This record gives sequence, C-alpha cells and structure tokens, in this order.
Amino acid sequence: MSMNLHAFAGNPLRSNSPNPFSQTSLIETLKSRISENTTNHSLSPNFKVLPLRNGRPLASSTVAGNSGLSWRLGWIGLGDLKGILVNCGGAQLRSESFVYLGSSVEEDEVYWAIDVSGENGLVPEFGSMKLCFVELRILMVATYWEDLKVMGNLAIAGYARALLEWHKKSRFCGHCGEKTVQKEAGRRKQCSNESCKQSIYPRLDPVVIMLVIDRENDRALLGRQSRFARRMWSCLAGFIEPGESLEEAVRRETWEETGIEVGKVEYHSSQPWPVGPPSMPCQLMVGFFAYAKSLEINVDKEELEDAKWCSREDVRKALTFAEYKKAQRSSAAKVEQMCKGVEKTQRLARKFNVKSGELAPMFVPGPYAIAHHLIKSWAFPDKNINGVEYHSKQPSGFISNL
Repeated sequence: MSMNLHAFAGNPLRSNSPNPFSQTSLIETLKSRISENTTNHSLSPNFKVLPLRNGRPLASSTVAGNSGLSWRLGWIGLGDLKGILVNCGGAQLRSESFVYLGSSVEEDEVYWAIDVSGENGLVPEFGSMKLCFVELRILMVATYWEDLKVMGNLAIAGYARALLEWHKKSRFCGHCGEKTVQKEAGRRKQCSNESCKQSIYPRLDPVVIMLVIDRENDRALLGRQSRFARRMWSCLAGFIEPGESLEEAVRRETWEETGIEVGKVEYHSSQPWPVGPPSMPCQLMVGFFAYAKSLEINVDKEELEDAKWCSREDVRKALTFAEYKKAQRSSAAKVEQMCKGVEKTQRLARKFNVKSGELAPMFVPGPYAIAHHLIKSWAFPDKNINGVEYHSKQPSGFISNL
C-alpha cells in the first residue's frame, strides 16, 4: 500500500543511521554547557531545545508558500534559554530536566526537550519573541498535511510531549515507591533504591481502530461518541486487553459497542497518537478493516451515542475536502493570533463548514487521523487522490482469520 505517512509518524530525528554522539558523552557535554557562563553559538555540536509547558510545545506562526499560514517549532539555543530563565527569575537549568530527542549529523545539531510547566515567567518572555505554547491538537489540525517539513515538526512535537508526560507519571518506582532517576538521556528511568534498581521504560498504550464493512450491501459501519463535534462520525476503536491479540480486540470491541459479529480482519496501517489524556501520553492506533458476519446494530449507550451503516456514496460525501481545509486554515490563523497575544483560548472550533456555507450532513475525522485514511481507502478503492494511492485490499499476508 502506497500512502503518505500518518500524522505524528516519520519523525526526522529518529534516523536509522548511526548516531555519532554517545548518550554518555551527550549528557556530559550538556552538564558542561549548562555550567558555562557563555552563549557561544559556535560550539560543536549545537544544542537546540524545545520547551513544553503543560504538554504544549513552543511554536511560532509562519507562512508556507501557496498553502498560506502554517507554523514551526520554537527551538531555542541552550545559551539563549539560560539567558531567558535568568531574565525572568526562573530556576537554574539541570541536566536531568532535559530529554534527548535526536541529532542531525548534517547540521551538527543535537535536539532536546524540556518541561517548563512551573516557569510562569517564561510565557511573556517568549511572547515578546512572537512564540507561544500551543495545544498539540491545534497544531495537528493546523498542519498542512502535504507539507512534509511541517509534518516532521508535528512528529517531533508529539514525541517530545509523549516522553515528557511519561517522565511526569514515572517519578516514583511502582515496585518499591522510591524516586526514579533518568538514564540514557531520558530514554529510560531507574529506581534510585540500590536494592531495587528497577528499570522503567516509556509507556505505550495500544488501541485497535477498525472500519467494519458489510460487503454484501457495500456499506461501512460508523459510530459517534457524545464528545464528538456535531455531525462527526468515525471508526470504532478500543484498547487492547491483556492476553488478547489484535484481531481478538477488533472482534470484541465491535461486538461490545454495536452487537455486530466480525469474521475476517485485515491490517491497514498504524499511527502514534500522543494527543490523548496525560495519563496515556502515547497511544498506538493500529488500524484494520473488519468484515461483518451479522448486520443488526445494538448500540451500547455507555460506549457510543449512536452507530449506523453508511453507503459508499454517503461516506464519499462525508469526506469533504473543503471542510478539512477550512479547519486547517482556521487553526493556523488561531496559532498566528496566539503568537501575537490576541487569541487566548486553546479550544478547537467545533463547527466545520463546506465552501457553500452550508453544513454537510456528516463528516469524518481529517487527514491527521488514521480513521480518515481507513475510511477513505474503502470509499475510494484503488484510486489516486491528491497524489496518494489508496488500496482497499491488502496482501494476503496481512489477513487474519484467528
């Protein structure tokens, strides 16, 4: 299957090439740089830092050619960050405050993230630089999905948020209760208790997301939750339980939520999803097509508000490109206003309008979500749409009848 990378995937800092910098040397160099009273930008390698506040990465508004307003990450030089903290009376930097994100051999740069949630004085300081802390979901919607550079920025921001939120939730050992300390430049934590020394790794919460298909009547099953924006419908989804295979989770969740029995299950693709609640800082959405063996819907109202079978034609109408473009432009404009200090709210607009100004009967999540690509690849099988090839049929090796 040929398809553009999903949002939050394709992190350009997670290279397969060998890293010339060992994690031990990076930490030692970081400690040395922090203790130095210099803002020398010619030091090699150059350390660049992405501050996050309450899970929101620092960002700025920019113009991306013909696509209009866009955004970029607010990278700060290590020396500049030290100076800003001094100016606003903030705390001194410590090496354990940083987590390593990756490096670029070509640019001779090393990238770090730091949580500055407790430093309230940084907000006006960065504001004077036209930088602001923006909710990751807003940046997600504001991303022009054909701009690979901005998509890369989004993947970096998602990775940074997931790591830092995990660090917040793993300050103490779950085995003995003692404090944990960072290891491997923030990639791992270890219990400080000498008699325990339990290793703790970043948490990942796997979720199955599936488009259930009625082959005989050429329909797809879509559901909606009460928290969804008005008129939005999507795929079914649910967390995997211990001792359960992915295919079993698809069948169980479909049955529990809608009473539909599923037979054949086909793998589609997967997507990291770091925009869930802080308690689950990085979900992994694993997408499937699931083929229905029964058709009568019996909705569990505690799980879903409603579910319905939709014809292929209705689903195609729900994939209204104008709605997603309007949402992208609106969110990009919101980022611009926030960086100017005009827009204060971090809420996403809940209304989507088509070009005619009329409300579409329904719509599905935008191109930033794996649900969109599952639905679109079924609605438009074996077609090239906006430069992306979608195929509804997977190689036989991806099909499971377990």
